[in-house]
Amino acid sequence: MRKTPQRLVVYIFLILASIMIFIPIVILLFGSVKTTGQMYSHPYSIPNPPYWGNLVQILRTPSFWNMLKNSLIVMMATTIGTVCVCSLVAFVFARLQFRGKNFFSNLFTVGLMFPINVAILPVYFVLRQIEQIGIPMIDTLWGVILVQIAFQLSGNIMILKGFFTAVPSELQDAAYMDGCSNFDFFWRIMLPLVKPSLTAVGSLVMIASWNDLLVPLVILNSNHLWTLPLGTMQFQGQYGQDLALISAFVALSAIPTIVFYFFAEKQIISGLTAGAVKG
Repeated sequence: MRKTPQRLVVYIFLILASIMIFIPIVILLFGSVKTTGQMYSHPYSIPNPPYWGNLVQILRTPSFWNMLKNSLIVMMATTIGTVCVCSLVAFVFARLQFRGKNFFSNLFTVGLMFPINVAILPVYFVLRQIEQIGIPMIDTLWGVILVQIAFQLSGNIMILKGFFTAVPSELQDAAYMDGCSNFDFFWRIMLPLVKPSLTAVGSLVMIASWNDLLVPLVILNSNHLWTLPLGTMQFQGQYGQDLALISAFVALSAIPTIVFYFFAEKQIISGLTAGAVKG
């Protein structure tokens, strides 16, 4: 009974926070099946009847499907690259001993202090210098993928390092006594044990890559290479007065991440909160 008032306050706060988060999403989804006139006159009402013309118009646009393809390519390549690099680096920092280990580990920690908005301009100059030696980076999806992977490393390495460290050292000693090399121990024993954390990191990277606007905006110039966030910004500038059509475009762009998060929510939460070894 003493905890009832505190719980009531917590529930009220959670309800208000949920309303603040879901109201924009609901308005967006409702607006995607309204006409522009209905958007201006009744922006918060339920569409009755729903108007599907905006969604049909977007789905019939070849550029939308091209941007969807580019976003999928960038997202999958960024996720695979980030998980592979982060798991290897985290394993080295967590389980191996070598000279300069603390120094290099601290370098990745310092990387957390520099947001992408600050570092994107120096990164762009580095890509321009790489192009001068004959490796295309500007206006390529490959350049976007490499930059996104680079900005995802610091935080995810720190996350995975904690899980690799939590594995008992006795397990490592037993594996080495059985003839395992460092890579065998990493591949055959460690990765299966930290699979939930790998799934969580991969899910977070997928969402971040899909919603990234700044990196494609700086690196990509050609229209046929645009990703969905970049295409959404350009679409809003082109159809600034047609709020219903813009809502339809944004809704179609956001639906994949919303659906993916609902399916991956348990894996993300369990992967970031559960220990590396249960038991």
